[in-house]
Amino acid sequence: MRTYDAAGVAKAARDFLEAVGEDTNREGLRETPDRIARAYTEIFSGLGEDPGAALDTQFDIGYRDLVTVRDITFYSMCEHHLLPFYGRAHVAYLPGAEGRVTGLSKMARLVEGFARRPQVQERLTTQVADALVEHLHVAGCLVVIEAEHMCMTMRGIKKPGSSTVAAVARGVLTDPVRRAEAMALIRG
Repeated sequence: MRTYDAAGVAKAARDFLEAVGEDTNREGLRETPDRIARAYTEIFSGLGEDPGAALDTQFDIGYRDLVTVRDITFYSMCEHHLLPFYGRAHVAYLPGAEGRVTGLSKMARLVEGFARRPQVQERLTTQVADALVEHLHVAGCLVVIEAEHMCMTMRGIKKPGSSTVAAVARGVLTDPVRRAEAMALIRG
């Protein structure tokens, strides 16, 4: 993987602003390319990490029932338009046979790690579910992500307030009865 090139990002931002007809030497824009480079270091910080590693913190407590973390706020960037999408992720999982769980904050770290890269909502949902299976060895999981996409609300069709919901189930939570139980917990 390539490393983050802050100077290259600043140059690209400067070139972009000039290409849309701006004067990058005017007072309000002089420092903008450098500010953009600093901001995108954070916005795309998930590119330089394995978000699934957050799940390496595990506790063997013999827990056998559903664990649900709701309303994990996230911000991401649509890879098609480089405009933000943001919303809430809900994660439910049934521990594997050994009853191992992870820290609750690790779910937020997992979602954030995958969200902080150029992304599409469907892939983000799948990546979170697959990481739970791969790293935590869950018996099943359900990941539901609700988001508003600025590429739909501020341009194109211009429908502010519309939301997109993507859901992915794995393992025993693909069973309709178990899935409904997990969805009920997610809905509160």
